[in-house]
Amino acid sequence: MRSFFSFPAVGSFGRLGKFTAAALLASALAACVGKAPDVKIPGHSSPAEPEAKIVDYRLMDCNRLQDVEESKSGSNPLYWLRMMDCAARLSPADARAAARSQAGDGWQAAFKVAVLMANGNVTPVERRQYMLQLDAFSRDYPAALRPLLQLWRENQMAQLQLSEERTRYHHLQQSSDAQLDALRQQHAALSSELAVTRRKLDTLTDIERQLSSRRSPDGAENHSEKSDAEKGTQP
Repeated sequence: MRSFFSFPAVGSFGRLGKFTAAALLASALAACVGKAPDVKIPGHSSPAEPEAKIVDYRLMDCNRLQDVEESKSGSNPLYWLRMMDCAARLSPADARAAARSQAGDGWQAAFKVAVLMANGNVTPVERRQYMLQLDAFSRDYPAALRPLLQLWRENQMAQLQLSEERTRYHHLQQSSDAQLDALRQQHAALSSELAVTRRKLDTLTDIERQLSSRRSPDGAENHSEKSDAEKGTQP
């Protein structure tokens, strides 16, 4: 009985020569590839895998953001984007209360206070105040956070400029309204004086008309005839 692993007879090898040679060559190449040593090209190194992965905070619950360690979240722009999103959902009163509850004197605490106060209906004075606090930590911000911080700061400066323009427009409107009121009062005074002058002119016109009627010729003839009659009746 032939074994399953026995080779074919010599006569049959001619018929399978090409197939067998190709199979043996493929096996040899596969063995060489599997055992080929790692060849390193001088001057080229494989990129190292990052030591730490960036955590995506965009879907994290807003109530859990405060529990995240500052050492893990400080340089992650996604954390601050989520912080801005959560702060925008607060009412102005709640945003101010959350800003007052922040503890710490570093740049992270200053940035959190600024983000919260930006949604608390702040006055221009308050906005300038927390912007100055942020500028005091300009050298401490991580490089990965600087682009986001720059965009956020430009937005705050634009809002501050808009507030100043609104204040300037309000002052100009008040000044123009005051001038219009003064002009209305002056117009009313001139109208009153004009009415008085017209009444005086009307009175003078009536007097002049009356005097003119008394000096008419008919009146003079009647006066002379009356005088002659009085003279004729005298003895």
